[in-house]
Amino acid sequence: MRRYLPVLALTAGLAACLSGCIDSPTPTKRQPTRTTRRPPPPKPELRQCLAALTAQNAIFTPVEDRYFSNSCSTVGTVKLVALNTDNATVTVTNLGPVTCATATPFAAWARFGVDRAAQQILGSRIVKIETFGSYSCRNVAGTARRSGHATANAIDVSAFVLGDGRRISVLNDWNGGSPEARSFLRVVHDSACKRFGTTLGPGYNAAHANHFHLEADGANFCR
Repeated sequence: MRRYLPVLALTAGLAACLSGCIDSPTPTKRQPTRTTRRPPPPKPELRQCLAALTAQNAIFTPVEDRYFSNSCSTVGTVKLVALNTDNATVTVTNLGPVTCATATPFAAWARFGVDRAAQQILGSRIVKIETFGSYSCRNVAGTARRSGHATANAIDVSAFVLGDGRRISVLNDWNGGSPEARSFLRVVHDSACKRFGTTLGPGYNAAHANHFHLEADGANFCR
């Protein structure tokens, strides 16, 4: 009888292992289906503004709404790449997101205010508008009040490049340029005052000695 004890023990061990040592298959979990979240459609007033900007033959792409800290945001904005005037394309440099409400009068100003004034006064078309940008989360200089740039609702224009290669800058030509250059800058500044709520230039203060501040804020402030 002792001869069979090891065999019985081995048989019992195999049976125990077969029942406990082999892993049972783990049921696979069904992965949730991933769906692409689409941005909500633009509001009616924004749709109208984008349609108006398109009708002006502006080259742009809509930008997704973003909210930042400190009451800064880029809502209802576009990336404005270039503008089409009567017979030419005008590029715009250094411009980030800008509200459609500002981009629309800016496109009209470039065509009817800037380009035509350049032809009449300087004898050449505009091919480029240089800017210091649009969106910047900051206050109005010397105050605790948020700037229009904090919501991408303003553009700072610094210079204009003509088709004949000349460059007319606010800093150098507002007071120090040729009579034609000075006249051109004042005409386009006055034209901007008719299209934007707030227009500021070198005549306002030293902070604006090198650019025109153009803001579609519904105000009536031209300096």
